[in-house]
Amino acid sequence: MIKKKKIEVKTIEDIKKLEKEDQAKWEIAAEIGLFDKVASTGWKSLTSRESGRIGGILASRNKKENKKTD
Repeated sequence: MIKKKKIEVKTIEDIKKLEKEDQAKWEIAAEIGLFDKVASTGWKSLTSRESGRIGGILASRNKKENKKTD
């Protein structure tokens, strides 16, 4: 089993070092104004509403991308 190195995100530029799936989550968080909150206190600090909003946007984008490839 290969252990992934955890990358600490403190700035927007750090997002580029992450895997594609994680990049998308961080980009959405930045777009809706939650980047600073997540960077300073972690994903667990988000409310269920905030997490759901990120998840909804992520799912919507994935669905659009999958339609483009079909």
